[in-house]
Amino acid sequence: MDSAREDLDRLRQDRSSWQGLCYDEAVGADGYAYDTAMARRATVLWALQYDRRPEDHDLLRHIVEQEAVCRKKAPLAGLSDEALLAGFLLAEHGEIEDVWAQWAVKRANFDTSTGYDVEHLLAAGVDATIEYVRGSEREDRDAVLKQLLDWNGEPVVTEDDLAMWFTRKRLHFPADPDAEDAMTWVERARLAGDTDTAREHLARWAEGRERDQSTLSQLRYHQTALGDHAAAAQTQEECVSLLTSARDLAINWCTLAELWRRAGEHDAALAALRECGCVIVAVPNWQQYSMGRTYVKELVLLALAADLGLASEVFAEADSVASAVPRLPATMLAATAEAAERTGHHLRAEHYRERLAQERERDGAEANHTPG
Repeated sequence: MDSAREDLDRLRQDRSSWQGLCYDEAVGADGYAYDTAMARRATVLWALQYDRRPEDHDLLRHIVEQEAVCRKKAPLAGLSDEALLAGFLLAEHGEIEDVWAQWAVKRANFDTSTGYDVEHLLAAGVDATIEYVRGSEREDRDAVLKQLLDWNGEPVVTEDDLAMWFTRKRLHFPADPDAEDAMTWVERARLAGDTDTAREHLARWAEGRERDQSTLSQLRYHQTALGDHAAAAQTQEECVSLLTSARDLAINWCTLAELWRRAGEHDAALAALRECGCVIVAVPNWQQYSMGRTYVKELVLLALAADLGLASEVFAEADSVASAVPRLPATMLAATAEAAERTGHHLRAEHYRERLAQERERDGAEANHTPG
């Protein structure tokens, strides 16, 4: 937080430096646009959360405006906790003109339209905000009023509702950093790129907690997000030990295989997939469900990742299972053909290329028959 506070001090002293908080589009390895300034805005917001001043109103409005641009232009941005924090901190200032900045976030994408509370727009007071919007000449006035009023023309929330919302939000975004949930610091350190600090907070969070499914699932999620795939796999092994149903076991053995594969432990990944094979047959019609396709996918990906000696053994199992699972996605058929070529099974590679061609032909025919 020290560097975040220092950055906030610079922004307070030099308004021209706010440009560094603006949406800055780049394209990631996945081909999707993202905002390179998002992480910096997040750290500034954390500093603002614990040092709230009336003179920061304009800075907060600027940040909220940039969050709206980000949520609209970056398709994977969705609705983050930082966008919610920005909107709440701006709402605390109670300036009626901020309804337009809050509306820009609300309408940015599907996630914001459903998850960004309408109370953000009404923060200056329910009746006062509605009258202000009604008296506006902005072209989006009617769209905003549609959000603020129900079918009978009554406000969608009352003043009491708004007061309760502020109470809940102040608990969720406390002004005292010591009042934060430990997992908040894990997520924030990870977002800031400080993986070592994130690991320290995660270990502190997990220490002494009951090792139930909830704890283990959260722990595994964050270990995976931090790239600690071997640790995540060990946590997943604990998860599997708590399960009893064949369906749950099949799904979770596949998850364990994926984690071991990502950790480079290919023998362990194959062992997990074989455990999956033992239990999945107890699930009626497992071939028709996503678990069947996931089972094939993990076998194929392991055949592509392992050394050739093990890969040939894995492909034989993948080939056997894939023959039983109908309508494999085109990407999986292509990967299976690649795995077959890699392991020297050239006739099977041709078989999967033929299946791929048939699948694409079927998809094309279905698309041509779709009503326009």
